[in-house]
Amino acid sequence: MTDAIRLSGVCKRFGDKVAVAPLDLVVSEGSIHGFLGPNGSGKTTTIRMITGLLGADSGTIEVLGRAGGAGASPEIGYLPEERGLYRGMTVVAVLDFFARLKGVRKPRQAVLDWLERLDLAEAANLRVEALSKGMAQRVQFIASVAHGPRLAVLDEPFSGLDPVHGGQLMKAVLDLRANGTTVVLSTHDLTVAQRLCTHVFMIHKGRKVLDGPLDALLGERGGASLRVTTREPVERMPPIAGVVASFRDGMSWDLRLAPDADPSGVARQLIAVIPLAGFTTGTASLADIFFREVGGRDDGTTGQGA
Repeated sequence: MTDAIRLSGVCKRFGDKVAVAPLDLVVSEGSIHGFLGPNGSGKTTTIRMITGLLGADSGTIEVLGRAGGAGASPEIGYLPEERGLYRGMTVVAVLDFFARLKGVRKPRQAVLDWLERLDLAEAANLRVEALSKGMAQRVQFIASVAHGPRLAVLDEPFSGLDPVHGGQLMKAVLDLRANGTTVVLSTHDLTVAQRLCTHVFMIHKGRKVLDGPLDALLGERGGASLRVTTREPVERMPPIAGVVASFRDGMSWDLRLAPDADPSGVARQLIAVIPLAGFTTGTASLADIFFREVGGRDDGTTGQGA
């Protein structure tokens, strides 16, 4: 696979605040690369540098073989965190306008097809200002991808969507990839990220903490897990055979188990030393890994989004 995006030693500061520390990142063509991190972690700043809306203070950025960020290339589709549609125009008119800007040969038909796919056909002649939040979100998504971009950069595309329309948008993202579009997906919905992404990049306080193929990361950092709830606060998890890491979440603890550990045996050890209210076993998910990397610590602290 060739590289759709390559960042080498990229840094960005705002005054005394380091938004992105020296960052190396490769997004392969044909992937759905999830950008994950708590609020203020540097995700959106990184995306804005990739799209050319912000300049890096140092380092190099290459997008689709061009240096300096994506800019206004018709090969790029960008759904920004801050939405921007002309509120006085009708849905079909505003989408037709954006499609023409991107060089679509038959913009009206492309727009109507997308409106049908995302359950918006009946809203075609409504003014943008009359749309619900979820409807406006889907219209903004169409404006970003109707031209069939080679690279789609989507910042929180599922915000404000109900489960039905969120599912429609998930299928649309998968269809984009099937048709050859590389997708950068920034989302706080880790369940969606796990269902969609082929690769994951995780950033915390401006620094990369995780990056690689999702299946490999789940295999390396997943494994069996045990979630226990205590009857009273436990400030520190005692040493338990078979537990390789522990992460506190209020009155509950998430325990990462060694590959050969028996969850029932671990639970029996726990019952002997701390007052348990209950426990469940499972396999670590992307959300578990996220919490371990940027949220919980085995010293009993919990992280906060910056």
